[in-house]
Amino acid sequence: MLLPWAEPELTALRRLPMHSVPHRDRLELDGTWRFQLLRRPDAEPSGDWVEAQVPGLWTMAGFDDKPQYTNVQMPFDGLPPEIPEDNPTGVYERTFEVPGKWAGRRIVLHVGAAESVLIVSLNGAQVGVSKDSHLAAEFDITQLVGSGENTLTLRVVKWSDASYVEDQDQWWHGGISRSVFLYATGRVYLADVKAICGLDAELRDGTLELEVAVGFAGAADRQPGWTVEARVEGVELPLRGEASVTRPDLGANATPDDLRLMTRRATGDEMTPEEAAEWPRIYDRLAPPPNGLVALRAVVPSVEPWSAENPRLYQLTVHLLSPQGDIAAEASYELGFRRVEIRGLDLLINGERVFIRGINRHDFDRETGRVVSPESMRADLVQMKQFGFNAVRTSHYPNDPAFLDLTDKLGLYVVAEADIEAHAFYRALCDDPRYLNQWVTRVSRMAQRDKNHPSVVIWSLGNESGYGANHDAAAGWLRRYDPSRPLQYEGAIRFDWAGDQRVSDITCPMYPAIEAVVAHAKSGKQRHPLIICEFSHAMGNSNGTLAEYWDAIESTPGLQGGFIWEWWDHGLVQRLPDGTARHAYGGDFGDQPNDGNFCIDGIVWPDRRPKPGLWEHKQLAAPVRLAAATPKSGRLTIRNAQYFSGLAWLHARYELTVDGEVIRGGPVELPEVRPGKTVELRMPDWKAPPSDGREEFLTLRFETAIELPWAAAGFEVCWIQVPLAGRERPAGVRARDGLPVDVDADGLIVHELLAAAPRLSLWRAPTDNDRIGGFGRLWREHGLDRLERRLVAVEHDGEATLVRSEYSAPGGAVIAHEQTLRRLADGGIEIEEVAVLPAELTDVPRVGTVLEVAPGLDQVSWFGTGPHETYPDRKRGGAVGTWHSTVDGQYVAYIRPQENGGHADVRWLDLLDENARGLRIALARPGQVSATHFRAADLATATHDVELQPRSETIVHVDVAHRGLGTASCGPDTLPEYRIGAGTHRWTWSLLPMPLPG
Repeated sequence: MLLPWAEPELTALRRLPMHSVPHRDRLELDGTWRFQLLRRPDAEPSGDWVEAQVPGLWTMAGFDDKPQYTNVQMPFDGLPPEIPEDNPTGVYERTFEVPGKWAGRRIVLHVGAAESVLIVSLNGAQVGVSKDSHLAAEFDITQLVGSGENTLTLRVVKWSDASYVEDQDQWWHGGISRSVFLYATGRVYLADVKAICGLDAELRDGTLELEVAVGFAGAADRQPGWTVEARVEGVELPLRGEASVTRPDLGANATPDDLRLMTRRATGDEMTPEEAAEWPRIYDRLAPPPNGLVALRAVVPSVEPWSAENPRLYQLTVHLLSPQGDIAAEASYELGFRRVEIRGLDLLINGERVFIRGINRHDFDRETGRVVSPESMRADLVQMKQFGFNAVRTSHYPNDPAFLDLTDKLGLYVVAEADIEAHAFYRALCDDPRYLNQWVTRVSRMAQRDKNHPSVVIWSLGNESGYGANHDAAAGWLRRYDPSRPLQYEGAIRFDWAGDQRVSDITCPMYPAIEAVVAHAKSGKQRHPLIICEFSHAMGNSNGTLAEYWDAIESTPGLQGGFIWEWWDHGLVQRLPDGTARHAYGGDFGDQPNDGNFCIDGIVWPDRRPKPGLWEHKQLAAPVRLAAATPKSGRLTIRNAQYFSGLAWLHARYELTVDGEVIRGGPVELPEVRPGKTVELRMPDWKAPPSDGREEFLTLRFETAIELPWAAAGFEVCWIQVPLAGRERPAGVRARDGLPVDVDADGLIVHELLAAAPRLSLWRAPTDNDRIGGFGRLWREHGLDRLERRLVAVEHDGEATLVRSEYSAPGGAVIAHEQTLRRLADGGIEIEEVAVLPAELTDVPRVGTVLEVAPGLDQVSWFGTGPHETYPDRKRGGAVGTWHSTVDGQYVAYIRPQENGGHADVRWLDLLDENARGLRIALARPGQVSATHFRAADLATATHDVELQPRSETIVHVDVAHRGLGTASCGPDTLPEYRIGAGTHRWTWSLLPMPLPG
């Protein structure tokens, strides 16, 4: 008995070939269907039907089968192709009537995507089978459709032999995730249109290679005289060709020389090397196309090339003409003329070495799982453009066709990836002949569907599936089918970046260290462009050293960019019994096994709000850069960092700030600047600020001058900031008055606005990177979260109060600590601190002071980087200025609570009540500061943000050193310069009354 869900050699049964022809004559079947969820695929439904939405996932609709999250491990036990006996199976059923105008026409069922095996029946008769959770299945149902009411049944089996090659790092679901409809064609129809567009050698004229397949429903329909006509915007005369219905002799159009060579080859006579090399070209020229295939070629003069910067599209219209000259079918496409090639160590787009500023993206919606609307896809892509991305990788499967329509129009380069990941059996299935057909079919169907999209610049053979013969077979098919695009596959280069990369034209490693990619580029062994397919893992408070990656990429020939992992935090909305809701991750639905919150690794939250790391990327991807500056004279030299565009789409304005306050500003005229060129700008009516010891910055901001498809006019694209003068001393510090500072019996400062006096702090709530990287465990073993303070001595010398103490950690480390306290004439206190970390403390998260401020001081202002959260290795996205917020607004609600809310390079922080009275914390040198209503212990023990209860007091950290974030949850730790070890640490800060006197 054939069990389609347990037959790896079977990829489909009676499924039609994949194609790229759109069909408007449709009967939409989305909406409410009858539904039953069965325990096994061979079970029969009862009469107990409920309702379900199509598209929709039963795992997101309140049924017993819930979402399950795993990364590498399979969600069930077994060896390929074994499937568990309990295998959730959804049966969808509905009726429809065929429109009367479809009489005599060919009728096709289209199911956009089903997870993971689709079995189709119509009116009780089996139609066919399809596997592949992320590509459409089509079936010809012409012979099964009745004139009245028809009953369509879609049986969707959740687990199958195909699950082993769909083991992506994602939620497992069951259901129908894309639209279902019927469409009708004539008995002679457009079966496929393949339009490969390029540019000539001078990158001036467009080239079009067009292949149109004409389908015939039956032998009687295969009559001569059917022709194809194609019109392209910019070409005056139409392209025209006849759809051949016979196969003439190969030599019908041969020259005498051709015939002599053909005879010699047929008789086995030896050919010269020149003749052997020429033979394939002669054969291609003489061989007629197969039945129904029309091949046309055209040159489109003086085209405007398509690029991510300028996504210029040209309309192609294809008509199928009957022997009488009537239009029998029509298809329209929006084409882009661009050239993609690899030359030496560079990937070139239209002849330019374009940096790939990419992001990985799964299909995701926090309410519907993997059912994603075109509006949601567009919102993703618009936000990507706004934050400087120019490329997206469809990790790890083909997206809805609407997604590529949008990338064509909005302008993003796409790495289109096949639905292949065999992570749990990494080294096995890639060489398993039982799975050969699945490899080749999934790759070929992706290319057949998406070939006409100009935004697709690279094909990917899948993800994390080892490297074996199945990859070679799929790559061989793809290279023959579409030689216009390069291929990439990380598994083929994983263990040898410089080896014979027959499968991958690009060295595309995962999570490499900066020093590793630089060393490879400088080794002399590099053979291909290096574009990182996954890096800067955005899990929790992360993306540390993203700037250093880009410093290396932009300064090292052979390095050309990468794709951040990833776009979404995959938190599904889960409503709890008490009525609250949270973003759930692995295990929250009782799913076993699971991989916890490893799916919460995006650079946007599940509601698409940007996480702080996204602002870092936006500034690093700035299309306008500072080339040189003489800021005191009000002159900046800027560089147009684009590849194909001038700056006419931008406006500029400048701001002059003193101690963070804007004192002057205005518009700046932007002259036309060619891509890659520089120009000097002069600030209008420039007057240099007085050099009076205060801190001065000149900031140039660039905004859209016009409305764009991805941004309204006035949208800030990037900024440039240069210092004019540095600070001579901390803000607000006055003369010392020599009076002693009040301390209690333990030598702790007494202050009416402090709920807890300043103490030494070496602990932070571990980030996901700290926890998974093992650093958090090390810090707990040392006991950095449980320091015990012992007063050693309090001494007064008439000028200051010296408090010496020791902090003992349960792990055995003893930290000597001193505070030198001085009363200031304006009523404030200056605190000079020294901490000596012993040798065994080789890695600590922070060195600084923690204090608690009395309730009510909830208004926050600071002078430093902002306005969003910044850290020592992730701060280039923050401009220096004066920023205003609230204490509540400083909490960054990572789904799994952890260290958050820090601000780098802070000069001072104000905590005020509603009457603007309170405290200023001023630093002698810029440092890391945070203010929150949550203790580190609360953050470290909570598993979800909704579990936290804010305190009325405000906890403030003032750090002389704070460990970088790195990306160690999946990738390298932060760089050595952002780590903190043993030794002596000194810092000085002041506690000042607000408002400041004078």
